Amino acid sequence: MEKEVDWEWETQNPPAPNRGGKRVARQGQNEPQSVGREMYQNVRTLVTVLAVLILLFTFVLRIIVVSGPSMENTLHNGDAMLVWSLGYTPRQGDIVVLTKRAYQEDSIVKRVIATGGQSVDIDYDTGTVYVDGVALEEDYIKERMQIPSYGDVVNHITVPEGCIFVMGDNRNQSADSRYPEIGIVDERCVIGRVVMVLFPFSNFGLL
Repeated sequence: MEKEVDWEWETQNPPAPNRGGKRVARQGQNEPQSVGREMYQNVRTLVTVLAVLILLFTFVLRIIVVSGPSMENTLHNGDAMLVWSLGYTPRQGDIVVLTKRAYQEDSIVKRVIATGGQSVDIDYDTGTVYVDGVALEEDYIKERMQIPSYGDVVNHITVPEGCIFVMGDNRNQSADSRYPEIGIVDERCVIGRVVMVLFPFSNFGLL
């Protein structure tokens, strides 16, 4: 016996399409695009972060390691210093990193004793440094200053504008503005001001 088909019902109520199958196919097509987009965004973020860090440590901050004993006992050989460069103008008393190619290729670290227009007088008999006639209170120096054994002894100088006069805190073991090959330093040779010691942790702290 043949089954009777209700053609009117079939026409008005067609079978539902296999939407589940189509949905799975669409998910499969979109998945590679989603993974690729995520990888692209991650790479772009990484490149942006690296670019910011490069700019930051080129024009704003630098990490420089102390070489030698000339700044003892404030800084020690091997100390890793954080140096601020952006927009810095040297001020009296600051510890700065500078370059002086006539002396050496590597950067050197010293303390600013006087800036442009100021006069410096050094009394080796008492180990006292005067700036504009006022004796500096230098509790940071390692020991009493002696007459240096190199070149002509500098005991009076007026610093030209745009320049600085620098000395090490360990005066008896410091090549600085008293040294002929360093002398007065042009401010354009200053890399930046030492902000703090990062390492070793025993010396960690602001300056």
